[in-house]
Amino acid sequence: MAHTHGKFVWYELMTTDMDAAEVFYRDIIGWGAQDAGVAGVHYTMFTVDGRPVSGSMALSQSARSMGIPPLWLGYIAVDDVDTVAADIVTDGGVVHRAAADIPGIGRFAIVGDPQGAAFALFKGMPDLPQPAAAMGKPGFTGWHELYADDGEAAFDFYSRAFGWEESGTSDPDESDDYKVFGLDGEDLGGVMTRPDNMPVSSWIFYFNVASIDTAKERVRIGGGMILNGPTEVPSGGWSLQCLDPQGAMFALYAPER
Repeated sequence: MAHTHGKFVWYELMTTDMDAAEVFYRDIIGWGAQDAGVAGVHYTMFTVDGRPVSGSMALSQSARSMGIPPLWLGYIAVDDVDTVAADIVTDGGVVHRAAADIPGIGRFAIVGDPQGAAFALFKGMPDLPQPAAAMGKPGFTGWHELYADDGEAAFDFYSRAFGWEESGTSDPDESDDYKVFGLDGEDLGGVMTRPDNMPVSSWIFYFNVASIDTAKERVRIGGGMILNGPTEVPSGGWSLQCLDPQGAMFALYAPER
C-alpha cells in the first residue's frame, strides 16, 4: 500500500534501555511486542492486534556522546526521500543522517527543521503494508504536536515541505496560538510556540489509551513522570504529557478520565 506524502506513518523510540522501555509501554498503552527479525539488528516492533504500529531501538553511543537524550522520532511519508531532504536543507533545516535504504522496507533519512525539532523522512516499498487509519483506537497514535520556537514560522516550513494546510486555530491555554494542521481533509495535529517550561523545539506524539486516570497511575507505578495533566481537550477527551523512565517525552489521549 502506498504511503501518502506528508502523513506520519511510523514512530520510533530511541532509548537507553530497550527491555525496560518495552515493559513500560506494554503496561501503559497495551502494546504487544515482537522482535523485527532482522539479522544483526536489535529492533522491537510494538503492535496492536498483531499489527506493527511503532518501534524501539537503542540510542547509539555516538548520539549519547553528543548529549542527545532518549526520544520518540516520527516518520513522515514522502514521495522522494532524497529530494525532500535536499529541499529541507535549502529551507534552513538540516540532515542528521543521510538518506539510506532499509532492505525490503524502504528508504529513510533523519532530518531537523530550522528550529531544531527532529523527524524522519520515509518512502516505503510499493507493496509495504501500513497500519490502517485508526486515529481513535487504543494503541494507535491519535495526535501529533510540535512545540516550536516560533509556531508561525514552523507551520510555514512544514506546509512548504509536506503540503500541510491549516484546518483550524484555537487557544488552549490562553497564551499561545495553536494551529491545527491537516492533509486531504484529515486533521493530523497542532503546531504552537513552545512555553517556557519546554526547553527545546520538539515533536510530541499522543498515544491512545482507554482511560487517562488508569494510564496516569500506570505511568507513576512504572517509574515515569507526569509533566502536565490530565488536561481536558476542547474537542473532547483528556490528555496527559509524560516522561518515560529513560527520559523520552510522550503523551497519552483518552476519551474519558
